[in-house]
Amino acid sequence: MSFISFTRQLGARPSTVAPDNLSDIDLLMLLLTAETISIDSLQQTERALKQQGGLRQLLALPCAEFRQLSGLGEQNYLRLQAALELTRRYLEQALCRDNLLESPAQTRLFLQAKLRDCPNEQFACIFLDNRHRIIAFEQLFTGTIHSATVYPRVVVQRSLYHNAAALIFAHNHPSGIAEPSQADIDITQRLKHSLSLIDVRVLDHLIVGDSQITSLAELGEL
Repeated sequence: MSFISFTRQLGARPSTVAPDNLSDIDLLMLLLTAETISIDSLQQTERALKQQGGLRQLLALPCAEFRQLSGLGEQNYLRLQAALELTRRYLEQALCRDNLLESPAQTRLFLQAKLRDCPNEQFACIFLDNRHRIIAFEQLFTGTIHSATVYPRVVVQRSLYHNAAALIFAHNHPSGIAEPSQADIDITQRLKHSLSLIDVRVLDHLIVGDSQITSLAELGEL
């Protein structure tokens, strides 16, 4: 889309602009531009997008690195992070209305939004009631780029706190490969045993990779 056609779209009534028809650069300009769009700001944003290798990489930058990009700055960083957080909250609230096991695609979208771009391993729990609806989502443990130490005692404590009937575990692999390790399988079995003592069921352990999520339940490892 040319700069002229882009500015014409922005000048149209909001109801006539279809966001799903806009390119990455168009969407960025909608979020980053508070007042008047200029050729210079468009070129700066295009340059930053190319330098980082794509939209996802740009959005995953920490604030200090984002501020170094020509023409963007901290206010634009906050705008983009706010947009991401709105997306995460929208996905989480959509899940809270339904039985989680009836919304596997939404569950995976939510976990990707929460965990995929974390630079270190994050181990999270989704606490469920007896109808498998979400009570809470918590990222309980943070590790390194290779692993995270998980303490069953803490998981049991949080399960009792939420009065959960069932749990789904999830953690990311910063390598981008969603293949479970033997350590992943072992800790899942330890957690399952600990939680069985308080009558809390483990429904699944999902491993979040770059473009794939692997289910230990589907692999028969539960």
